[in-house]
Amino acid sequence: MSPAVPSQRVWVPDPAPAAAPANVPRTGPTAIAGDDQAPPRRALAQNWRRIARLGAIGAVAQIFVSLSGMPVKLDGRVLVEGVLSLGYLSLVVAPLAVGIRVGHQARRHGVRPHRPGAHEVVGGAACGAVAGAGVSLLTVLIANFDLRDPLVNWSPILADLLAFRRGTAFAAAVWLVLGAVIGAVGGSLRVMPVLGRRAVATAAITLFGVAVLESLTTDLAEGLGVDGLVDWFYAPRGGLTVSGAIALTVGSAALAVAGRGRIRRARASIESLDGPARRRAQLGMMVATGAMLVILPMFAGKLTNELLANVGLFVLLALGLNVVVGLAGILDLGYVAFFAVGSYSAAVLTAASSPRINPELPWLVALIGVVIVTGLVGLFIGTPVIRMRGDYLAIVTLGFGEIIRLLFLSDWLSGWFGGSQGITNIPGAEIFGLAEVSGTDPRSVFYLVLAFCALAVYVSWRLERSRIGRAWMAVREDETVAEAMGINTVNIKLLAFVVGAVLGSFSGAIFAAKVGSVFPASFLILVSIVILVVVIFGGMVNIVGVIAGAAVLIGVLGGPKQPGLLAEFSEFKLLIYGALLVWMMLARPEGLIPSVRRTRELHQEDMAQDAWLRGQADDDAAAGQPAAVGEIGESGEIGETRRRPSATVSGPQ
Repeated sequence: MSPAVPSQRVWVPDPAPAAAPANVPRTGPTAIAGDDQAPPRRALAQNWRRIARLGAIGAVAQIFVSLSGMPVKLDGRVLVEGVLSLGYLSLVVAPLAVGIRVGHQARRHGVRPHRPGAHEVVGGAACGAVAGAGVSLLTVLIANFDLRDPLVNWSPILADLLAFRRGTAFAAAVWLVLGAVIGAVGGSLRVMPVLGRRAVATAAITLFGVAVLESLTTDLAEGLGVDGLVDWFYAPRGGLTVSGAIALTVGSAALAVAGRGRIRRARASIESLDGPARRRAQLGMMVATGAMLVILPMFAGKLTNELLANVGLFVLLALGLNVVVGLAGILDLGYVAFFAVGSYSAAVLTAASSPRINPELPWLVALIGVVIVTGLVGLFIGTPVIRMRGDYLAIVTLGFGEIIRLLFLSDWLSGWFGGSQGITNIPGAEIFGLAEVSGTDPRSVFYLVLAFCALAVYVSWRLERSRIGRAWMAVREDETVAEAMGINTVNIKLLAFVVGAVLGSFSGAIFAAKVGSVFPASFLILVSIVILVVVIFGGMVNIVGVIAGAAVLIGVLGGPKQPGLLAEFSEFKLLIYGALLVWMMLARPEGLIPSVRRTRELHQEDMAQDAWLRGQADDDAAAGQPAAVGEIGESGEIGETRRRPSATVSGPQ
């Protein structure tokens, strides 16, 4: 007789209220085992506590934006003539966001969501009204109290803007109504079908993008000879005309409807290719993109080419940091040190005004010395930190980055690098005696940056798919396990530092030739932070994502000291960088254009949970039992999945 096995307590799913017929179609990503969406919730059956909480967050956000001075500073930038300015747009984002958020239903396998309806619209309106009450309260307070001593932006100018140049009572009522209307619009987006939401989102992004990129569009239009069309779209004093805005809205929405799913299908068809066919498709896209980047500066003016050159420099820096942070998982907060070493090395080797060493080498010959010096600095910085992890590693690299800048600034080395006076009169980059690249010709600078970006992209792409790249990713995931598998983690991490340093030195050498002078003030620790934000925002590990992040952040907002398309945001760049970084960490940690591997790594637990629930549902269906389905309350929050009391199961006797 076999011994008795101790009893075990196992989870047994509770039967659902009613199983849907087998022929009922599945809807949404959460449908399982013939499950359908639950009926819409009643319009007034709201979770008022949640509405008050989200509305209060929106109200605080609007008050913060108002007192930061953003509406006043951005009011001069007109988006649509006589209708909307960038200042007023900054005040309506919060009601729209909370109106969209209040109708959110978390979706998991095994949980049946309610069908959107009037409940979402009413909830959005209520939440938006609470958010709008924040601006109403601020308008009344500014009109009756003087708090300008602690709050520098507490001014009559802000009060006049918030009151629409009218009375305080009128403004207080209008912001309540306006917040409710905008919140209702956000809630109604939940009710729209997918195609309608896509059309609205495409129209809004197109309208905002064309209005914001007015200087770029005008510059390109002059080069292409279509000034008349641009004059019809844009008003003489800036901003889109009403007719131009309507045409853009209708046209972009129609294109979104007509082209629904085609981009996704094209991408899926490319991803489905294998072997040589996929490589040929990727090569074709790369050639088309490169051809466009080569042709575009020929029709662009000096402003656009200068902007493209600045973006290219940060793309080159971001590609180098992507190797260190993205592939190897080394949080380097002092990456600006390699940028500084590359700039000063190029200046010392090429400039006649260098204090002590001035061989006046050609730029391409000096570049060899720049690579060697920066690689040695990478080894010097990487050697003491390779055995550190986490926060300690970040703090030490941050310290090394600041040490390098202070060394260039110090009197001790002023006889070598000029101290606070820097090195000036740096010649341009002479390319094989055919052309000289300098800051006076932004187009040639962009072509030089483009060539080095192409080299960095190729090197990054090859390394990512090599044994070295796989070793980097193994160290990033778990250094202890990687070492146990036989990977020399010391050499691998040092190699990541050296590769990242070399790529950063390219950008520094081009920067020195472009600007014609280098100063320690150009290499603040803020540069490292901005580059890290670019990599995280675009999507770590993914080369396309890193390039997109640099184009969006640096091209639109600008770098630490480089202007972007929105010069009005110069005072608020760091605020926006921080807000974007927080939002990305909470909502989309994988980045704007993530890699497939990175997405799976970050969402591994969610996918495992969903797969377990899906497998449990399939097992229940195979056993002839209905699957467990969680209930969503009237508030929109997911309640606890109803379970049958644990059964006692005995082992075999």
